[in-house]
Amino acid sequence: MPVTTDAAPIARRFAVPLWVGALLLILTFLVIYPLLMLFFGAISDSNPVIDGFGKFNPSLEHFLAVLGNENVRLAFFNALAACGGGTILAVVIGLAFSWIVVRTNTPFKGFIAGASMIPLFVPPLVAGVAWSILGSPKTGLLNTALKWIGIDFRFDFYSMSGLILVFGFYYAPYVYMFTASALRNMDPSLEEASEVSGASAFTTLFTVTFPLIAPAILAGSLLSFVVMLGIYGIPAALGAPANISVLTTYIFKLTAWSPPLYNTAAAVAILLMMVTAVFVWAQQRVLSGRSFATVAGKAFRPRSLNLGPWRWFTFSLALAYLFIVVVLPTIALVIAAFRRFLFFKDFDAVFDMKAYSWVHFNSIFDNPLTMTSIWNTMKVGVITAVVGGILAFAIGYTINRTQVPGRKIIDLLSTIPVAIPGLVVGVAYLWAWIGLPGGLYGTIWILALAFVARFIPDTVKALSTSFMQIHRELEEAAWICGRGLLSTIGTIMVPLARPGIVASMTLLFVLSVRELGSSLFLYTSDTTVMAVLLLDYYEGGNVGKTAAFSLVQTVILAVLLGITTWLSRGAAESSARAG
Repeated sequence: MPVTTDAAPIARRFAVPLWVGALLLILTFLVIYPLLMLFFGAISDSNPVIDGFGKFNPSLEHFLAVLGNENVRLAFFNALAACGGGTILAVVIGLAFSWIVVRTNTPFKGFIAGASMIPLFVPPLVAGVAWSILGSPKTGLLNTALKWIGIDFRFDFYSMSGLILVFGFYYAPYVYMFTASALRNMDPSLEEASEVSGASAFTTLFTVTFPLIAPAILAGSLLSFVVMLGIYGIPAALGAPANISVLTTYIFKLTAWSPPLYNTAAAVAILLMMVTAVFVWAQQRVLSGRSFATVAGKAFRPRSLNLGPWRWFTFSLALAYLFIVVVLPTIALVIAAFRRFLFFKDFDAVFDMKAYSWVHFNSIFDNPLTMTSIWNTMKVGVITAVVGGILAFAIGYTINRTQVPGRKIIDLLSTIPVAIPGLVVGVAYLWAWIGLPGGLYGTIWILALAFVARFIPDTVKALSTSFMQIHRELEEAAWICGRGLLSTIGTIMVPLARPGIVASMTLLFVLSVRELGSSLFLYTSDTTVMAVLLLDYYEGGNVGKTAAFSLVQTVILAVLLGITTWLSRGAAESSARAG
């Protein structure tokens, strides 16, 4: 940023303090104020926003009640068990995938690497609904198939093991991203030395390769655990029918009681946030560690192990995973969406075409709330992408390209939401805005602002990568030529960082379309979004309408991703020409 002098115009002299002050004010408004209101609610019998601070009577009663409540303890241990088990499974799958893709000569590795990321774009509630159709103990498609072929074993995904399996299946890509990158950057001479010493490839894998990328495994594990801890959709779809509460479902249950126990919900939300914050802190510590460095200064190529005929076995393992997490749930949703009644006398009934129709699609589109929710979702997605993208650009530029005073505080405030689950953001915004006259509660804007606050760390991180790839010489050349700050940003930074900007806004849009936890506490009948209506269909017990609406949401997400991928490619080509 150009240096101001005493001779500079007054507007320019105060530009930096105004800029920093504006960013701090916005982040305080988005992050700190809702969290403070949540904290005040947890330590009081009143809502400071509705009742005023005159009735604010600090007390630890709710925290003590929560800590002494057996149901809260059960939900806490259920959450640890489901997320812990899911994380172990995610590590096994993610680590196996990264080894297959990076270190072996398995065929079609590019396809496997790309397809393995698909589960990240599947909304958690849609995944839960699909596996409830497949793994219901009485009417599940898998059990119908097992009965048809004469096997007595039955699946029951309405159970803790079902939660663990679905968590593990869908959050393995988080581990894959960390470990694949570590394997690509690891010096293969260490493994070659092990094999020269007589160790087999299998022994080398477990005594050299995996121990050396232990920080990446741990970081991916902690991230997947934190993400699972804040998920509401999968426990709501699979845990609720078996009366298995986790912290997220228990918080929502408290607000749905009559009368709603908002103060207790706030106390449980803070407990969930503190647990999440501990694991996020641990992950940051792992990522900042230096003692596990395996990248040498000399150039090297990642080693590719020749598996011989076994390469087709590893290829079949990858296909089996993709079949389980992508193909099988999609088939289940299609069958449930088009079948009039989800009851199968035997497995042959699955192929009875007379039982299929468009009745569920007609039913959901006859409901005026369906089109309202789609329209609202699109509006919230666009507002979140535009507002969040602009704010993330301003924050990312200030943090990465300037030395202005206060940038470290801006960095800290924009990072805080990474430790706050979506459900907690929803509760905090409810506390902060529900009682303010003429406020944001009940509008599309409160949903969009909650999503911006929730996902600002992801967006800033994505944009920061783009900023670091642009050399400072380009900005300095513009300043020497007499360009001002805004002109330099508009003519140098924006064109060159355009692919990153488009990708970040796409990420914001997709995340906001998927988000359920925050929406649950902030929607009204006029601002219902697709994720909330989908949960409403599911809790209403109509599996056919739920499956049909899940397919509608999935198709909309796929189309939007296709369009934004095309836009990103165009932005990258424009940026290359500008560079």
